[in-house]
Amino acid sequence: MYKVIRLKRGKDESLRRFHPWVFSGAIAAIEEGISEGDVVRVLTHSGDFIAVGHYQEGSIAVRVLTFSDVMIDDDFWSSRLRSALQMRQAIGIADNAQNNTYRLVHGEGDHLPGLIIDVYGQTAVMQAHSIGMHLCRKTIARALVAVMESRISHIYYKSETTLPFMTADDMIATPHFDTDQVLKNGFLVGGSDDNIATENGLKFRVDWLKGQKTGFFVDQRENRSLLEKFAKGKRVLNMFCYTGGFSFYAMRGGAELVHSVDSSAKAIELTRENVALNFPNDPRHEAYCDDAFKFLEGIGSGKTADYNLIILDPPAFAKHRGALHNALKGYTRLNQKAFEKIERGGILFTFSCSQVVTKDHFRNAVFTAAALAKRKVRILHQLHQPADHPINIYHPEGEYLKGLVLYVE
Repeated sequence: MYKVIRLKRGKDESLRRFHPWVFSGAIAAIEEGISEGDVVRVLTHSGDFIAVGHYQEGSIAVRVLTFSDVMIDDDFWSSRLRSALQMRQAIGIADNAQNNTYRLVHGEGDHLPGLIIDVYGQTAVMQAHSIGMHLCRKTIARALVAVMESRISHIYYKSETTLPFMTADDMIATPHFDTDQVLKNGFLVGGSDDNIATENGLKFRVDWLKGQKTGFFVDQRENRSLLEKFAKGKRVLNMFCYTGGFSFYAMRGGAELVHSVDSSAKAIELTRENVALNFPNDPRHEAYCDDAFKFLEGIGSGKTADYNLIILDPPAFAKHRGALHNALKGYTRLNQKAFEKIERGGILFTFSCSQVVTKDHFRNAVFTAAALAKRKVRILHQLHQPADHPINIYHPEGEYLKGLVLYVE
């Protein structure tokens, strides 16, 4: 049986409402010998069982795997992964000939906190956000192969940049250390250089080796499809383009021209490759490696085109609550500049992927930007993450992606 963590009096209320986190301040006692990544049983102050989860040092001390007093074994992983697959089948995302790209496991949203799995064709990319999931990665990979059957042939593990960093020295000092625990990206199953996947009939290269996240932003799939419907005849600017997802959807939608901008030369290279996969030698597209604010400032100076459809999809401006104030100032400044530069009658797609920035925070920042720019603005759509990035109803923090589609007079 697993070692025990006991809570302070009255600190079990959130767990009784099935919230999947135990904060360090709620803990009264930790049984001797518990190490980071261990599976632990959580007891109330009076000694009643309440949860099983992965222990980790830090603010979030336990990520709950189950509220049942069961072992975390092969059957457990298989059951959770099978449930995740069945949900994607039910919503028509998995087993779709036009779309072999989707998120199979979305952390707390799939009752597997600390674990992300994205599927790109025959390759699943697994990412751990907790030491516990890192230590379980090979067991999870075996279960994944069994559950997915012929749907995947390869599993790539990519967690060097996502774990709360545990050095090799830290791991060696743990009681259960073995050399296999040291963090290293690479294939757990199979191995493939075929990194071309399909999303809604469009092809793209996935940089799971060095790219951000798992190699592509799967969470914008439905928002890219919406953009395609607005693109006909438009002059499109895709800021923070990363690998160009919005760009090639705009081109399929009949855009007059599409300009992609990112400060990363690698991202611009991938954008050009992805556009060429779908629209070889198409003169409508140009890509620029440039700072976002500098590029926006130059619009209307004769250096670039004028745009009537702009996408703002920046990286997270706030990783933690302490950065919230500066993040909101950044969102306001960015959107104000877009409002000032977009043509009359233009459409702005604007997003925030910062988890600590709420929908109200983001809307207020955008509204402030519109007022500062002195533009009349109407909301056409309010956007969010897609269904394969589900939100656990007991964990509202899982709602991280916010977006607005705006008509600017």
